[in-house]
Amino acid sequence: MARTMWDSSVGKKTVMAVSGLIMLLYLVVHMIGNLKIYFGADEFNHYAHWLRTVGEPFMHYEWTLWIVRIVLVVAVVAHATSAYQLSRRDIRARPSKYVHSRPRASYATRTMRWGGIILGLFIVWHILDLTTGTVHSGGFQPGHPYQNVVDTFSTWYGDVIYIVAMLALGLHIRHGFWSAAQTLGVGSRARDRALKTTANVLALLLTAGFIAVPVGVMTGVVS
Repeated sequence: MARTMWDSSVGKKTVMAVSGLIMLLYLVVHMIGNLKIYFGADEFNHYAHWLRTVGEPFMHYEWTLWIVRIVLVVAVVAHATSAYQLSRRDIRARPSKYVHSRPRASYATRTMRWGGIILGLFIVWHILDLTTGTVHSGGFQPGHPYQNVVDTFSTWYGDVIYIVAMLALGLHIRHGFWSAAQTLGVGSRARDRALKTTANVLALLLTAGFIAVPVGVMTGVVS
């Protein structure tokens, strides 16, 4: 039954919706944690250390963090795979492009695919920059996330990459949240306005919250 569900378009859209909501929940928590950088190095570094000790002594050091990471990886892979397969199925169903694009299609709808690619590339860069330190500028310091963040956003390209990705994220959430609600059967004519408003508010708050970090570094508020 699981295979039949996965092979259907409805099944893939459901996987996209559920995995998208999992990632959205993580993004809300992640954004709130990021804003702790405005309370200083000690507060931010303590928060980063706390993430590795959540659940102790029942959970071993970093076990909870690794469980979160694994869930996120599964969600990202499931989301991207479903999106790609649905896109290929859509192309096969209509090999020739429409003469006229739908006039009511929003900018976010038309750019969902490119936005997904941008976000996928950003995730790779973000991990290599602030988790492994592979592409980090200024000398990566394990255990000192505050200084690592400041180093990253002290470069023009670090700011550009991050801000562009967060703008793409906002557009992705704006359309994706509403689309997920429709897929999961939550949407209706009576709820459409509330759902679209919620999607817009979430997209705006998350975009502004994430961009506030590089802006803080650029303006010298965080240094």
